Amino acid sequence: MPDSDRNYAANQNSDWPHAISSLEIRQFRWLLSSNTAFFLAIQGQVLTRTYLAWDLTGSEMSLAYINMAFALPMLIFSVVGGAFSDRADRRFLAISGQAAIVLSEGAILALLLADALQFHHLLIAGAVSGAVLPFSMPARTAIVFNVVGTKRLGNATALSGGAMNLSRVMGPVIMGFTIDGYGVTGAYWVAVCMHLIALLLLFGIQSYKPQKRVERHITEDIMLGFQYVLSRRDLLACLLFGLLPMFLAMPFQSLLVVFADEVWQVGERGLGIMMAAAGLGGVLGSLWMARRGENTQRTRLMVISTLLFPLFLALFAVTPVFTWALVPLVIANIYASAGQTLNNTASQLLIEDSYRGRVSSIMLMTFGLMPLGVVPMAFLAEMFGVQFAIVAACAALVILCGLFYASSKSLRELDQHVIRELEKPAQAQ
Repeated sequence: MPDSDRNYAANQNSDWPHAISSLEIRQFRWLLSSNTAFFLAIQGQVLTRTYLAWDLTGSEMSLAYINMAFALPMLIFSVVGGAFSDRADRRFLAISGQAAIVLSEGAILALLLADALQFHHLLIAGAVSGAVLPFSMPARTAIVFNVVGTKRLGNATALSGGAMNLSRVMGPVIMGFTIDGYGVTGAYWVAVCMHLIALLLLFGIQSYKPQKRVERHITEDIMLGFQYVLSRRDLLACLLFGLLPMFLAMPFQSLLVVFADEVWQVGERGLGIMMAAAGLGGVLGSLWMARRGENTQRTRLMVISTLLFPLFLALFAVTPVFTWALVPLVIANIYASAGQTLNNTASQLLIEDSYRGRVSSIMLMTFGLMPLGVVPMAFLAEMFGVQFAIVAACAALVILCGLFYASSKSLRELDQHVIRELEKPAQAQ
């Protein structure tokens, strides 16, 4: 049993409100603060890089190339990064990865200051981030469990998701106003400072090394990670179901610049408003899940939320008036955030800690597939228009989610599997 679980059992009369109970743990406050600064920079740079790529090329496919440059290295290195997370100091991996991103973003800033930035530089920076994140993000994810334990994992996951979604609101807003007032160079100054803050905050977290020294070769560890996932039908069903919205519909975020420029002609501020509206919905969804607490009945709400997300997203795409379209955009992201939080929590509760880094890296691969999902969506946007592309992706998501749920007994019985995993430590005692 993690120390945080013992502390939880000994402190049932905590003064912290139920919705933010995991913040009682000091280590989690440091980690959440670092993650917030990190996600603020990352989400803000989505707008900045999208704006730069569109400004430099004027092509929808350039947005796909930017995302591919990020996604392919992430997919290649994800399995290696997860294996390192299960055998190395997780804090060290998070710090090293964050430091590499500071250097990469600093290089882009230097090129902007020298007036020498070209499109291929953005591709290289994206590739560097895609290669680094598979080492740092599984470590960050695994540390959450080490810090809060099973009793507060659902709350901590929801708050972590809330921080990420709050960053989706504030990151674009900060960068939008910065670009408007100080240009893209000013936006990169802000991004580098945020990444540096995220790096420094990680030093407030203690080291989390594996309890046993691993003698196996790392390739064997990687294969054991895949074998573990494939042998757990419940976990595999959960991961695959969570993959569907990430690959099919969530890439819409990269095409918001096309909506801003060609559909509603609302410019950079309109793009920032749309990205903020999407983030606001994500925050509301995360807060909803945080207040819901550790209720073990997750599957039905997860499936309903995943189905409602594309329905409201399609409504956003076909709404003719910009201000009216923001309403279904917010609602769509409420359900997207809720479904994702429930899926992530169930997945983490099903994983044995000795495999947590490797499984987290496989989960990160699903996030790596989201940028790749931009490629078919961007192709459809060029051929038939961006509105058609979004509606087609939403229709595909609804159909595939329905078929998946109807055909997967493991998914339908996911709640029972999670409850059995939660009962195992009690039985061991």
